[in-house]
Amino acid sequence: MTSYALTVDAGVRDLRAADHLVHTLAAELALPEGAFGCTHLVRGDRPRVALSFTFPSEPLLRTARERLAAGEYDVSPGAPDTVGRAVIYPGVSSLTGTLTIADLLTMSAIDRVTVLGVPGQPAPDARMVTWDHVRPQWQQGELVLTAMPAVGGTLVPFEVPAPTPCCADH
Repeated sequence: MTSYALTVDAGVRDLRAADHLVHTLAAELALPEGAFGCTHLVRGDRPRVALSFTFPSEPLLRTARERLAAGEYDVSPGAPDTVGRAVIYPGVSSLTGTLTIADLLTMSAIDRVTVLGVPGQPAPDARMVTWDHVRPQWQQGELVLTAMPAVGGTLVPFEVPAPTPCCADH
């Protein structure tokens, strides 16, 4: 399948602000089903979080590029790398509450789930408490959600919706 991607660099420095901007731009662009909005960590002289959007057709890409370039954003062709963290993707809005792994995989573009410290993949009937915050990452062309064991034999996404900053109590 051919995809059409562009990168948006707005100088954002943290993931929460980048997530918010992905949602804002997706709403402004009226992203269709089948589109992806991802974040990418950019290292180097100017560390920041870039955004990428992938569209199911070239005309949608052209329209988005024109609209974004007319704004305050630095827009360039393609994605900045192959390991983006997906914020918007097909099925993300249905990943709420507690779901089985089978349902999570069926209802979304996520290809597979891995569990930290556990070999293999979780059972299809394992329960995932989503916290309404499911951020899989691209790994070798697959959208992979990393999870961790939680209370009562459930799983939760590795990335929590509101992380406690390091050394918050100092």
